[in-house]
Amino acid sequence: MSFTCDIFCAVVDNYGDIGVCWRLAKCLRDEGVAVRLWVDDLASFAKLCPELDATSQLQLCRGVEVRRWSQPFPATTPAPLVIEAFACKLPPDYLAAMAAMLEPPLWVNLEYLSGEDWVEGCHRLPSPHPTLPLTRHFFFPGFSPKTGGLLLERDLLARRDAFQRDPQAITAYWRSLDLPAPEPDELRVSLFGYENAAVSGLLREWSEGARAVTCLVPEGRILPQVAEFFGFDEGAADAGWRRGNLRVRVLPFVEQERYDTLLWACDVNFVRGEDSCVRAQWAARPFVWQIYPQHDGVHLDKLRALLARYGAGMPSVATAALSDLWLAWNTGADAGAAWEAFEVQRAVFRSRAEAWSASLAGHSLALNLLDFCRETGRMRAFEFSSSFTS
Repeated sequence: MSFTCDIFCAVVDNYGDIGVCWRLAKCLRDEGVAVRLWVDDLASFAKLCPELDATSQLQLCRGVEVRRWSQPFPATTPAPLVIEAFACKLPPDYLAAMAAMLEPPLWVNLEYLSGEDWVEGCHRLPSPHPTLPLTRHFFFPGFSPKTGGLLLERDLLARRDAFQRDPQAITAYWRSLDLPAPEPDELRVSLFGYENAAVSGLLREWSEGARAVTCLVPEGRILPQVAEFFGFDEGAADAGWRRGNLRVRVLPFVEQERYDTLLWACDVNFVRGEDSCVRAQWAARPFVWQIYPQHDGVHLDKLRALLARYGAGMPSVATAALSDLWLAWNTGADAGAAWEAFEVQRAVFRSRAEAWSASLAGHSLALNLLDFCRETGRMRAFEFSSSFTS
């Protein structure tokens, strides 16, 4: 008997929310769960999954049933596990159907990732619905055992290690991008970000520095600013520019699986939002995070919280260099000036990245969700393996 799950995703930031939900759906699928993924913007979803038909109301994609979340919402029998991603508000008719069931589903609000201490106290807390006999539970991804953990496929770290230990695989990857293998002292950096006033200073530092830098820029929101640095109005896939010691190559929009390989191959990764931040941590390479900006500045509290956890145990000079660059990159300050101190400590960051990834590897968000289902009695008729290997 299959255990079923409904995941609801309202696409807010083009790819961030759907990126997390699509990855979660595939992780649950791999645990034997039959997943229905309800999405209100299939066009954005199709950028992450090219075989998806953005015009279809219902389709099976990589073993996940993908449904268009449209109005009016179709009559549907709710699944035993209902995941409301990022407080996207379930359809009223679906809520009513949940309330009418003899045994209501386990209703989980999947929250945004945060390393802040208060998250541990709120993880799995119940919140009764004001008018219906339903209870929603808050489920927080995070970095400690007292949170829900991070999304991690069962074979991801084994695939990463096999790739990073295989010089021929790495050379073949660069060749697939029409790039030669790196020179001995060359630095390869991926740059994926939102619009950022700090980008010109960083590019200038790389172009004027002593080390050769090859920067790989996937198509996205930061690309026009990169193009402007080289004197162009815009950029497109496969464009290539040079200035001084800096070479930039623009990549087509990268789907999830291929993005992991890019992160594994690069020496440093600039990432944005939640999903690519987590993938950079699994890549076990130094990274710089651009958090989704909020007008009231509270995003910087979340940034500093992860900095505090990630920097714990490193030498103070390395922690300061990491903090200076992350904050400069997120506030539009002089990231070029901060880069020099960061690069000096790059060997420390490489060691920390490897240890950090290993420390998180046993804490899977998908398996923790299923454990929660089992604890609440929603999985009496379904058995799944809770063993997890890297």
